[in-house]
Amino acid sequence: MGSAEITHPFDPLRGHQFVVLKVRKVSGVETLSLRHAERGSFAVPREWTDWAPPGTPSEPINGQQPVLFDVAGALALSEVVCSLKRKK
Repeated sequence: MGSAEITHPFDPLRGHQFVVLKVRKVSGVETLSLRHAERGSFAVPREWTDWAPPGTPSEPINGQQPVLFDVAGALALSEVVCSLKRKK
């Protein structure tokens, strides 16, 4: 079936390629069964690999990874929480 590279930014195997054994759906999520030379087979969601459809969030956008933390949003949330505390 070919090979797949792990692309998910937090997967410890990111950047490694594995032989694809099969593709199946698990709880509605398309999953690839991959073969690791030392550990045997394991499964990952298709969207965590280079087999993901174009535009999948874990895929770099314009050469950059998607924003995982929004500082401005966190500050705004902090202000809301502080204002709620003052009203009590």
